[in-house]
Amino acid sequence: MPVFINRILNLKRIKVIGFDMDYTLVGYHTKELEKLTYTLVIDTLIKDRGYPEEIRKLKFNFNRSIVGIVIDKRKGNLLKLSRYNKVKLSYHGLREIGYQEQNKLYQEMAIDIKTSDFQSLDTSFSISNGVLYSQLVQLKDSAVDLPGFYQLAEDLKAAIDTVHQNGSLKSIIKGDFKKYVDVDPEVTLLLERYLAYGKKLIIITNSDYTYSNDLLNFAINPFLKNHKKWQELFEIVITLADKPRFFTDRNGFLKVDEETGLMKNHFGHLSRGIYQGGWFKKVQRDLCVQGSEILYLGDHIYGDVVSIKKSCNWRTALVLGDLEDEISNIKASKNVQKEITDLMMKKSKLEAKINLYDISGSKDKRKKRETIAKLFEEIDAVNGRISEKLAELKKYFNPYWGEVLRSGLEESRFADQVERYACIYMTKVSDLYSYSPRTYFRPLKRLLPHEITALK
Repeated sequence: MPVFINRILNLKRIKVIGFDMDYTLVGYHTKELEKLTYTLVIDTLIKDRGYPEEIRKLKFNFNRSIVGIVIDKRKGNLLKLSRYNKVKLSYHGLREIGYQEQNKLYQEMAIDIKTSDFQSLDTSFSISNGVLYSQLVQLKDSAVDLPGFYQLAEDLKAAIDTVHQNGSLKSIIKGDFKKYVDVDPEVTLLLERYLAYGKKLIIITNSDYTYSNDLLNFAINPFLKNHKKWQELFEIVITLADKPRFFTDRNGFLKVDEETGLMKNHFGHLSRGIYQGGWFKKVQRDLCVQGSEILYLGDHIYGDVVSIKKSCNWRTALVLGDLEDEISNIKASKNVQKEITDLMMKKSKLEAKINLYDISGSKDKRKKRETIAKLFEEIDAVNGRISEKLAELKKYFNPYWGEVLRSGLEESRFADQVERYACIYMTKVSDLYSYSPRTYFRPLKRLLPHEITALK
């Protein structure tokens, strides 16, 4: 897959390349991992929070959630927003909310997702969250004794944090890496190439050292050509970084002993090695580079990309695994999309004719009304064809939410964040293997509406 470019990025000027680990440096089989998370979260809700045994009957449906949707904790709804934060698609439980009801609920107002009433699901690790929330809301509406919609969201988020932090999830993954981890040998080749070109490599991950070590031993070590172990590739490794706080708060560092995993407080210069916690400014300062000379790759739009752009001037790259299937489906649906575009153009021409007749000074008002009525009939027919083609197009994408980066004719809120904050984006880290470490990435010129019209 190619690398997609939002802003100019000259790799020749990049001296340090940083990586998140989970879903970035190392990929996962998302369906398997999220199904496992889903099961463990249900156990946690029952054991720790007193949820009824009835929720064990729920079945994981991967398609019920996608990256980029938003939970409305007040109303128990899942929302897909446009780049302008307008609600374009919504579900209450498992029921799609109709257009009229949706407008009544949200009154076409822009949603302020910064408030505590909303929760963004912005990473593949959030799929199980969206799926289970919709199912729990459905159960509550069917008279099962469950907390209110707001508390459901809070309990669910806390349970997901628990299974990620208490070792229950990671112990199962470590017991069967082949089932859950999507190994990509080209990632290791890419890392060694960057070192050969004089780049310094770092890792900044929220995972702990023990898990990181086991995972990288499995995903990186077998494919090394010029090194013996993954630790030799990286100048600095930051574990339990607590992103996005790593980029916003001044926290101390712990030095991790590579052999034992034991830690001690670290003061002074960061030498080559493995650490826990810390703060981005010290990493940058001790590597003796400017922020613009660091490129950081991550999968979490907020924790790995937005927070960096708002806190420092590191360059950013987003790894968006969902994009691979989306691109394939866009290609497969090309003919249907062209038919929709042609029909929309036909509709626009008919509407233009109506406008001309409407403002014309025709004295035969009866003929004018009849002509306009006939044009409206033609538009109704075109609308019917458009609806048929939109239903056909829907079959190519997620059956509930459609495309990740589009919300109807507009870009989705998630797409807007990708465009605003990621210098480049790609489906996986190894997409960069097709590019020299000295590549000058340049975006295509984006035409504004008036330019498109003028250049027709």
